[in-house]
Order: sequence, then structure tokens, then C-alpha cells
Amino acid sequence: MAQQNFKNHTRYVFSFHVLVNIALLALIIGAVRNLLNTSEDNVYEASLLVLVALILVGNHLHGRMFALKAQDRAIRAEESLRHFILTGKPVDPRLTLGQIIALRFASDAELPQLAREAAEKGLGPKEIKQRVQHWRADTHRV
Repeated sequence: MAQQNFKNHTRYVFSFHVLVNIALLALIIGAVRNLLNTSEDNVYEASLLVLVALILVGNHLHGRMFALKAQDRAIRAEESLRHFILTGKPVDPRLTLGQIIALRFASDAELPQLAREAAEKGLGPKEIKQRVQHWRADTHRV
């Protein structure tokens, strides 16, 4: 893998981000089309198929959201500890979770100053990542 930086730090998994979403969309469209074109004696089964499709979509979306939330909490704890180790002070309470997550890419040398600037100037996550000079790769986030 090439060295991680602002331009290539996002993770894109073709099978998850494209294939699974296309398959779920096709399932919903097919299930709804089946329900609309079914005979009266198959309405119950066709309705169940639409329900199953909606449950699968809900599980897919919620599973991703829950995993990201757990990772965000872990990042917040890790970065709070790293900031405390580097500065002897807790993370500024003005920093949002998004800012803290963006700060994880900053090297140890630039983290304290960048965290201070982010809190004082209200920098957004994208701005924070763009200001990082010495990128600290995060290859474990999914």
C-alpha cells in the first residue's frame, strides 16, 4: 500500500460500497415489482418478500452505523490518551468528535498545536486533515 495521505486515506471496498448496495437495491425493486404484479392469492408472500428486503437493508445500514460508532468511540479514547501523554492536559472540550477523529492523522509533533488551532478556530475535519504535514496513517479503520 502506498503511503497514506489526505488524498488516499479514505477506504473504498468495491464489494461492500457498490456490489452489496446494487444487490440490495435490485432486491427492493424486484420485491416491490413482484408485489405490484402479483395475483391476489400471492399478496401475502409478495408482501413478506418486500418486508425481508427492507429488513436486509435496515440491517446493512445499521450494521455499518454501529461499527462506525464503535470505531469513533475507540478513536476518541485513543486520541484523548495520546493528547494527554503528549501535553499532560486533557483534550479541549470544544473539540467535536469529528475534529478529534481528523486529528488522529497528525503526527505526535504537530498534534498539540493542531488541536489547539482546531479548537480556537473551529476548523472542520477536512481542514484539519489538510493541515497535517506529517501524516500518521490509520490502516485499521474499516
